[in-house]
Order: sequence, then structure tokens, then C-alpha cells
Amino acid sequence: MKGILGLLRNKLPPEEKKDPGESVFFTTAFADHGITADQTIPWEARAAEVGARRLNSEKGAPKLRELWSRDPHMKRLDAAAMEQLMHFFDFATVAPDRELMRQDEYGSFMVVLLSGTMAVDRDQAWGERVRLSEARPGEILGEMSLLDSGKRFSHCITLTECEVAILGAEALDEMMTVRAPLAASLIALLARKMSLRLRAVGARLTDRR
Repeated sequence: MKGILGLLRNKLPPEEKKDPGESVFFTTAFADHGITADQTIPWEARAAEVGARRLNSEKGAPKLRELWSRDPHMKRLDAAAMEQLMHFFDFATVAPDRELMRQDEYGSFMVVLLSGTMAVDRDQAWGERVRLSEARPGEILGEMSLLDSGKRFSHCITLTECEVAILGAEALDEMMTVRAPLAASLIALLARKMSLRLRAVGARLTDRR
């Protein structure tokens, strides 16, 4: 996969090919926390497990651009940045009733839901599984584990056939190497969205007391 991603450099304008050294920040982050490779679930392994079908980027990329152009945070990326970003995503179609992420596993990828509906469930300490939400197109899932190398917070299960865009740790490291300003902007926007979402969850929990 790393070799394939490296071919992206041949598609970049000459002024963007400066390489101060390969970034391995995200691809080694789990190991830095003492998590072995066989404990980490990359997208390639999960895709094979759930029978995901590759979606042509010519179909997937326009959907991602359109959804993010309407997102109050992600639309801060201008058209040129958005176009560059598409090179680092994979796209896939997943059948209904497939678990893309499992609570408490270590996953090195995030997904953006392009079409369909996905359940976000969490197992509680007393044994009950609670539905936290139903994700709709445009929503980002799994970015917390990708950014902080922690366990998945919830289960993410397709309720209908879903099209998804996938960003893995290797692709994010590749972006940091060849498009550092773009990677910094994306990480900052993801962190902001994640922070706001966590604040909203905290507020709901406080209201229930």
C-alpha cells in the first residue's frame, strides 16, 4: 500500500514534490503505545472481512467534495485543497449489516459516509447495547482512533448499502510528507469537529442527570 501511495508523487506538481523525509507518525503511533501490528485493524483487513467493493474514485471523489463543500467546517478547504485531498482517499461500497468498526478495537483508518445510513452503537457496562446515533452522508466516523491511536469508542454498522471514503494511517503519513500544509489543515479541522461533537455528547449526558 505504501508503494502505491508513493506513486502519487508522480501526479503532484513539481513544486509540491519536495520531500524532507518520510512521515511515519501515524503508521507507527499504535506501536509507540505498545500495540502490536496484529492488534491493529487496517482498512484492507476490514474491507476483506466485510466484502467491501472498490468504488471508482471518479464516482466517489465528487460525492465527497460535494458533501464537504456543505459542511460548515470542512468547507474551509478551498477547491484546490479539496482536489488534492481526493488523491489520498480510497472509496468503497459496503453491503447492509456489515460492521466496519468495533468498539474497543484499534483501527488505523477513518471513514466518511458518502451515501446510505450507518448505526453508531455502544456496549454499556451493564451489558446493554445502546444506539448513540444513525450516521448520515457527510459524517466522519473513526477519526478519533486514527488521530490518537486509542480504542474505538463504538460499533459502526451499515444499515443500508453504504458508499464510504476511507483515509488510513499510511495515506495520512503520505499526505504529511508530500502535502504538509494540507495535512495540517485536515487534522486541525478533524480535531475541531471531534471536540465539538464530544462537547455535545457531554452536554446531553449532563442534562440527563
